[in-house]
Amino acid sequence: MASPNQGPRRVGQWLYLKPECIEDYKKCHAAVWPEVLEQIKDSNIKDYSIYLSMTPRPTLFASFKYVGNAFDEDMARMAANKKVQEWWTMTDGMQESPVEGAKGSATGPGWWGQTEEVFYVE
Repeated sequence: MASPNQGPRRVGQWLYLKPECIEDYKKCHAAVWPEVLEQIKDSNIKDYSIYLSMTPRPTLFASFKYVGNAFDEDMARMAANKKVQEWWTMTDGMQESPVEGAKGSATGPGWWGQTEEVFYVE
C-alpha cells in the first residue's frame, strides 16, 4: 500500500559509518558511478548531500529534496536498478544501520534512520 503523501518533500536520514571505512567511503563518494547519479536524478531527487560527523562516533547525515509526485514508485525504480543495487551492496558494508532488523538498503524495513523536520526556512 502506498504511503498517503506521495508528493514533494525534504528528507533527512542518518546512520553510522564504520570507523575503519571512513576513507573508502569518502573516496567512493568522490567518484559516484554515473549510472547511480542518473538514477538519483531520474527518481526526482535534487539537492542531495551527505555529511559526516565524527562525534561521538562516525555518523552520516543525508538530506535531499524529492520533487516528484509518486515517491514510492520513484524509490522502487531506484531500488530495482542493478547498478544502484551494486552501489548499495558496496556502501552498506561500510555502514551500520540504526534501524532494528535492517539488513541492507535494498530490503525493508529501511537502512537509514529517518528524521523529523522541526524547522525550515527558505
